Amino acid sequence: MADQGDPLARIAAALERIAPAAHGAADWLAAPAYVWDGAGARAVARIEAPQLTLLRGIDAQKELVVGNVARLAAGHAAHDMLLWGARGMGKSALLRASVVAAQAGAAQRIALVQVAPEALSTLAGLFATLGACQRRFLVFIDDLGFEDGDASGPRALRSWLEGGVEARPANVRLAVTANRRAIVARHLAEQDDPINPRDAVDDRLALADRFGLSIGFHNCSQDDYLAIIAGYAEAHGLAFDEGDALEWAKRRGARSGRVAWHYVTELAGRAGRSL
Repeated sequence: MADQGDPLARIAAALERIAPAAHGAADWLAAPAYVWDGAGARAVARIEAPQLTLLRGIDAQKELVVGNVARLAAGHAAHDMLLWGARGMGKSALLRASVVAAQAGAAQRIALVQVAPEALSTLAGLFATLGACQRRFLVFIDDLGFEDGDASGPRALRSWLEGGVEARPANVRLAVTANRRAIVARHLAEQDDPINPRDAVDDRLALADRFGLSIGFHNCSQDDYLAIIAGYAEAHGLAFDEGDALEWAKRRGARSGRVAWHYVTELAGRAGRSL
């Protein structure tokens, strides 16, 4: 059999083919957003977000988030934010839209950095990198939750938010979305602990208390649901029937901004339109 070459060279070539591509060094001043996976950052050329005017039924929440992100972008004092509550009510969409608004006319002022929940253990390294940049960053963790028995994750996040030696730098603020205000799961059994049950509850709520802004999102009313649909429909030149829209929500078992958008997508499909 003919010589197939150096076996070590063939092994090295095979390993290069199966190994994940190495991350290049990110240019933290070039893109409007980045995705951090724990090993490195990937630049995102465009933030996908609805116009702020189309986010209806959350006016009070919108005012708080937009104002806080604008302050961060301007280099003023700003809060870490916890957006918690009902699913599909625009928590992550509002954060993205607020950053887009803050970038208007001065895109270099601020960038959004989305962190995968499984990459939380690498936040210290990310903060060290961002702290050396002449730019402000909103680090975004979407749909955060900790498993029962996970004590290290919540404690590390508390330390990063405030008081730890590796706390996030002055040009970085955290924004977290979660379905629960406490982020970590809570159980009725906490109330049955015979040894000071408040200790367990307070420890779990302490994480939420570290956020300067803790903003609740609640299930929308029928009027708000229809108003959300009306806003999207007007923006895309679509007509809709209120009875049909309510029937859509009934079949889905919920009224929310997400269900409203799904209905608008259905309207556009029926009309042979794209969105």
